[in-house]
Amino acid sequence: MTKGNSTAVIKEFVFVGLTHNPKLQAFLFLVFLTFYIMILVGNLGMIAVIRASPCLHTPMYFFLSNLSFLDVCFSSVVASKSLVNLLADRKSISFLGCALQMYLVIGLGSTECFLLAAMAFDRYTAICKPLLYALLLSPRVCTLLVVGSYVLGLLHALVHTGFTFKVSFCHSNTINHLYCDITALLSLSCSDIHVNELLIFFVAGPVEAITILSVVISYIYILANIMRISSARGRLKAFSTCTSHLISVTIFHGAILILHFRPQSSKGSPIQDASDKILSVFYTIVIPLLNPLIYTLRNKEVKDALWVIQRKLCAKRIH
Repeated sequence: MTKGNSTAVIKEFVFVGLTHNPKLQAFLFLVFLTFYIMILVGNLGMIAVIRASPCLHTPMYFFLSNLSFLDVCFSSVVASKSLVNLLADRKSISFLGCALQMYLVIGLGSTECFLLAAMAFDRYTAICKPLLYALLLSPRVCTLLVVGSYVLGLLHALVHTGFTFKVSFCHSNTINHLYCDITALLSLSCSDIHVNELLIFFVAGPVEAITILSVVISYIYILANIMRISSARGRLKAFSTCTSHLISVTIFHGAILILHFRPQSSKGSPIQDASDKILSVFYTIVIPLLNPLIYTLRNKEVKDALWVIQRKLCAKRIH
């Protein structure tokens, strides 16, 4: 930091990280690296299977391949820098690097919120409007929903990032977090952050509320239609097409709500700071790892596609 007349100009930020113990840092590096490789293999593998299997060229799997792509990008933004910092003596990031990281974390996270809402609409249409499914979710509509998710998510991130990095950071340049989190950064400011807090409440809050509400409304209609099915086997079959998405939504939004929308009075203690970091690891690394497992283990169509691809590969080796 270089001193100005009344404030300090931050040129870089320093992360506190999870631990200062070198042996524990080496262990965490191996754990994070293993998880990151599994994320890449799982999500990129899911994309490859969907692209290689004509039977999976449907709106649901189009959205799923985009979800896998988002998870790869989202985890890479945090994991790549975290892995470097675990081996570095000085766990720093430049001012512009921090701004870019925060923008991508918020932007990709918000995009995933909108994409999960679009996937809920896909399940609603498939179960409640099956005769109109091809019309309501044509390739053009699916593309617009995905592009719209990115546009809204990245615009949302632009608002928060722009206003966050307009404040003066003069209390400290040490971020008590694993990455450039908006609340951790605002706690370093010595200027008025009421506008930032209002933006979190009136912009980030509605984004979370609207996307959750759209999922809830979709599933209310889905459950109502499923209950009209006469056979128990038919009801189970219909609902089984939604369970993977429902699990993903619950885990993803549950982590966001706990991490960012709990009462302010619960923040600030050492125990709470540690739990914030653990939740952040879960949110940015564990969830992207779980999604391909959830959609693979609970999805017969994906299992069948994997089996077909495996048989084709074996046949090529024999010939």
